[in-house]
Amino acid sequence: MITLAFPWALLLLPLPLLLWFLFPPHREHVPALRFPFFRRIVETAGSKPGEGAVVLSRTRLQMGGAILVWLLLVLALARPERLGEPVEINKSARDVILAIDISGSMDAKDFNTPAGTRKQRLEGVRGVVDDFIAGRQGDRMALIVFGSKAYLQAPLTEDLRTISELLNQTKVGMAGPHTALGDAVGLAIRTFEASDIKQRLLILLSDGTDTASRMSPVNAAEIANDQDIEIYTIGVGDPNASGEDRVDLATLKDIASRTGGQYFFAEDEQGLQQVYDRIDQLAPRQVETLSYRPRQALAFLPLAAASMIGTMTVAWLSLGNARRRQRA
Repeated sequence: MITLAFPWALLLLPLPLLLWFLFPPHREHVPALRFPFFRRIVETAGSKPGEGAVVLSRTRLQMGGAILVWLLLVLALARPERLGEPVEINKSARDVILAIDISGSMDAKDFNTPAGTRKQRLEGVRGVVDDFIAGRQGDRMALIVFGSKAYLQAPLTEDLRTISELLNQTKVGMAGPHTALGDAVGLAIRTFEASDIKQRLLILLSDGTDTASRMSPVNAAEIANDQDIEIYTIGVGDPNASGEDRVDLATLKDIASRTGGQYFFAEDEQGLQQVYDRIDQLAPRQVETLSYRPRQALAFLPLAAASMIGTMTVAWLSLGNARRRQRA
């Protein structure tokens, strides 16, 4: 389908005709000789005197060429375009941030596997989170790791493979031995400031008690709620341990409840997998459908035709003038 991007340009089509009627024709002055008794001499010679200023006549070729060139130029100004078939793009309307605790307590080897063996907490978490990331095709994700401080490993991106690789490269203690829950939530809030998408989800996984944050986790959760950020918290580890090794279930529950999210506790890989499946059910991915029709500009075609017609007309007229001079 061919359309015009600027059809108003067609209003210029009658412009030459208006100029033809509104303005007098151009008169070209020609050299003349004036002397006494001019009329008697002309009458005696039987000649007819010419005018001092004449209106040059135009041939049909000139008029036809000029009309065609003008029509083609106006058509080019109207910007003809070829419209392609509609193309639909499904774009995610959700941003997700993963905040993973890598404090010293994540080195404990008490995470149960389906085979009945035990592995390091962080290693068990990584295996399940990898599957969760792989199922987020179309979402934008970011990765935050935290210990004594919180660090942004990857900003919001659709490159989920990089997110997974960065997570697999993390080691226990890289961010310090302590746990900074509040700072992790605060860093997620700052990261979401670069997002203009309404559905914003933070998944916070920790196995310890907040001991290193400059901002209280509860205060950070209140700010997140004001920013319409939904937080789902996941506790792993031993609630009956002492000190920083004890997972602070009460704080994780409070953080989730203040933002309209939910709290989960996972004792093993299977339980953690069920948690992520449950998060998918509670916060289904929203998709924004964008539709457009590709446009191919065709203005070069009438411009090329106008150039060709104009060149051929001028060449033909020049050739005719040359032949007439030879005959003369």
